[in-house]
Amino acid sequence: MKIEKSLLVCFVFNVIFNLSFAQEFSEGPFKQLIIRGVTLINGNGSPPRGPLDIVVENNVIKEIKVVGYPGVPIKNDRRPILKAGGKEIDVEGMYLLPGFVDMHGHIGGVAQGADADYVFKLWMAHGVTTVREPSGRGLGWTLELKKSSIKNEIVAPRIFAYTGFGEGSEAPISTPEMARNWVRENAKRGADGIKLFGAAPEIMSAALDENKKLGLRSACHHAQTDVARWNVLNSARAGLTSMEHWYGLPEALFEDKTVQQYPLDYNYQNEQDRFEEAGKLWKQAAKPFSDHWNKVMNELLELDFTIDPTFNIYEASRDLQRARRAEWHELYTLPSLWRFYQPSKISHGSYWHDWGTEQEVAWKENYRLWMTFINEYKNRGGRITVGSDSGFIFQLYGFAYIRELELMREAGFHPLEVIRAATLSGAEALGVADKIGSVEVGKLADFVIIDENPLKNLKVLYGTGAIRLTEDNVVTRVGGVKYTIKDGVVYDAKNLLKDVKRIVDAAKKKENFKILQPGIKE
Repeated sequence: MKIEKSLLVCFVFNVIFNLSFAQEFSEGPFKQLIIRGVTLINGNGSPPRGPLDIVVENNVIKEIKVVGYPGVPIKNDRRPILKAGGKEIDVEGMYLLPGFVDMHGHIGGVAQGADADYVFKLWMAHGVTTVREPSGRGLGWTLELKKSSIKNEIVAPRIFAYTGFGEGSEAPISTPEMARNWVRENAKRGADGIKLFGAAPEIMSAALDENKKLGLRSACHHAQTDVARWNVLNSARAGLTSMEHWYGLPEALFEDKTVQQYPLDYNYQNEQDRFEEAGKLWKQAAKPFSDHWNKVMNELLELDFTIDPTFNIYEASRDLQRARRAEWHELYTLPSLWRFYQPSKISHGSYWHDWGTEQEVAWKENYRLWMTFINEYKNRGGRITVGSDSGFIFQLYGFAYIRELELMREAGFHPLEVIRAATLSGAEALGVADKIGSVEVGKLADFVIIDENPLKNLKVLYGTGAIRLTEDNVVTRVGGVKYTIKDGVVYDAKNLLKDVKRIVDAAKKKENFKILQPGIKE
């Protein structure tokens, strides 16, 4: 509790310090906001359509009006009228999407040296307007950030706070009654849900049952320490509403064993062991489309269970060089965060003790089988959401979210299905699809506006844009989100990125720091 109080003191200071800067990157909210001439790519799976004028009043969408035809000049007499004191944005020829939902977003970390302002600006610069934080630096700290975001006092997405199970308990939770009491207290403190890692079956059952009675939602990373007794099916049956990553899912698909084939000298605290063996796990599960594979999938579907795969956070396991050489590290990764990523026996997710070809080949097959399950789950009507788990394993906030979209495309999702996973599916999983997730009359004004078509190339959503060669053989960059609109407030996404670069440049100058690859010395 002392740590949480000190974090709150720092938080209050940062809010006061950053408040004056929030207006530097944003305009609004407005009594009336009209977005003119845009092509809409909605989160409900519908194809693009436009040109449209979208009318927002006091943060609520009031009208979505077709104002013409592609390639034909728009006639002003068909357009909604701007009221006195209103604001209009002419984005004719651009594309508008619902604000993105990151279902696994840690708001920085002490070990990473990443504060909330840095993280929020990276998210918002990439169109992320809503974040589910699956435990972090303490519920009180997160709730204070949530309040400031609601009031538009800081540049920040909408926040849903899920508390790590057992946080703040004076003693380890060891009985079902203790579990129920903790869940009730967590709800009283204002949490939106709980994040579990696994526990004894009777404790998991009690916690999930009580949480369900209170109407809260839940997420679980089924850690290997408890998964042998309690996998994804057990959790879903007990009332868990969503799973993170994929742990616990292959275990539910085992046909000839109850635990994975651990080497006899395996040590879970050695993360090289942990992640190397995790890369062999899907091959130990039932084969795709086999009877048992189908049985597990169908039961999860019947339970309306949500899967948040976070493909990107493990991608370095199958291609370490690609992840550590991502171009955005040079401009936007803090020195402290870069150090955290380096091979280490201490830092979580820095498991590159001896990583090579054999490990990457195993992980490539792991991905193939994992993606097959996720794509088929979607095809049968299952809910798949987008989460990034940034701040670990060379994955940078914001940029990692866009990479997750690309990996869903690799898994077999149509680009429109990718956008649905990033928007409406996330809103449904959070229980707020009546407010956000798609662009519909009556919903809130959460939008992403970009001057390139992301369906043709998701890379245009990266802050660094996409590479394109002009007709006269000049290399150029196109794309990057132009505006992120959250709760009717218009943010200049490119200016947000410029400020992140300023923060990083200042940190580098202070340390005389230069990014070098692991083991390389100047």
